[in-house]
Order: sequence, then structure tokens, then C-alpha cells
Amino acid sequence: MIITLPNIDPVAFSIFFIEVRWYSLAYIFGILFTFWWLNYCNKSQKFLSAKALDDWMIFAILSIILGGRAGYVLFYNSSYFLNNPLEILAFWHGGMSFHGGLFGAIFGMWFFAKKYQINFWILCDNLAVSAPFGLLLGRIANFINLELYGRPTFTNFGVIFPNSDGLPRHPSQLYEAGLEGLILLTILMTLYFKTNIKNYPKKLSGIFLAGYGISRFIVEYFREPDSQIGFLWEFVTMGQTLSFPLIIFGFFLLFSNSKK
Repeated sequence: MIITLPNIDPVAFSIFFIEVRWYSLAYIFGILFTFWWLNYCNKSQKFLSAKALDDWMIFAILSIILGGRAGYVLFYNSSYFLNNPLEILAFWHGGMSFHGGLFGAIFGMWFFAKKYQINFWILCDNLAVSAPFGLLLGRIANFINLELYGRPTFTNFGVIFPNSDGLPRHPSQLYEAGLEGLILLTILMTLYFKTNIKNYPKKLSGIFLAGYGISRFIVEYFREPDSQIGFLWEFVTMGQTLSFPLIIFGFFLLFSNSKK
């Protein structure tokens, strides 16, 4: 089945002169869900003080946004930003990298844990369980924004994006929403509630990193490479190059310091 998408307004709604975009809503609800999840986990694990929990959102928002923007600038469009350095601060023009956001979040949470004397890996393990929910919303927002679409498909299943060349393409945003988001969220939530894995630090973090890396590596075969980069060599994309270390490090965390 070939589906032709209409032009979808990236603005969800406006309040006076302020435009609220679908992508912004994905960030907002993803962070709010994670805040709720941390509060839920903290009731039983008691790893966050009331002050730390109140301040967590500030650290999370800044580290994700700054890291995501820095990752996009460095990994995906460095030559453009070297020639237009003021555009680095133009967040409203778009341009965020998940890998950069992840690295930014890791550094931000390390600093946060050190400041409030929190066990870094317990914090990361709990965050890892909720992170796929934000990924799910973010990829759906990419689909609504008609961006990051897939490669042309020559089967009877595809989507024609109104801002592309008219060829049926893979809805790779939805593939990512399913793998990185819904399936990974289900796996981590099931492990959290049905096993005692949360008592073994680093394991949930390792599963998240490896699970995301594998999912992203697979979907990159269906996703159109960024036009300003293309393929790095042969059929390998930037997304796959950045995801491979996550897979390795994820399995390292999963199998380190434990016989189980």
C-alpha cells in the first residue's frame, strides 16, 4: 500500500505570537515522563534527595539540548557552521543529534550526580528505562515534520512525502519509533518490573545503549542519509558509525562485574 502524505504543519498550536511545535512537545512530554519515572523509582530506591529531584529537570534540559546541538554541529554539518558560526546558536532553525544529546546527557548526569552525591549508575539505570519513551515521541515528531524520511522503496509498501521527489519511501521515522521507542521501552520496563536486574548496576544502562545502537544501525539501512554527508564509505552512514561504539560499550556494561 502506497500512502501519500499531506503537508503537515510542524506547529501544533500557537499562543499569541508563540508557536509550539510538535518536536518541542516531544521534548516536553519526554522530559516530564522521565521526571515522573524518577520520582516513582525514588520512592522505593531513595537515591535522590528532594532538592536533587527538584533540580534534575534543569540539568536534563540543558545537557540534552546543548549536547544535541553540539553533536549536530560537529558530526553532521561542521563545514557549514565553520563558515556560519552564528548559526550554531540558531536552535529555531532545527538541527539536533541524538548521539550528541546522549553524550551531553551522560556528562550532565555525571556532573549532577557528583554535585548531589548520587550513585551515578543507579541514576543512569533508572533514566535508561524511561529514555525510549522520549525517543518514541521524537521519532513520531520527525514523521509529522516530514523530515529524516527513508530511502526509496520499490515494494508495494511506502509513503510519498510531499517535500521529497515523489517516490514512495520507507517511513523510517516510524521504524525507529517502533524499535528504539516502543520495543526497547517494553523490554526495559518488563525487565525492571519482572526481574531483579535493577539490583545489578550498569545492566539496564547497557541494555539501553546496546538496544538503541542495534536498532539505529538496522534502521539506517532504510533511512535516507543526510544530504550534506551521504555515505561515509561504501554503505556505512554517520548514524551507523556513531551507533557502533554504543553497541560495544552497552555489551561491556551488560557483562562487566557480574557472573549473572
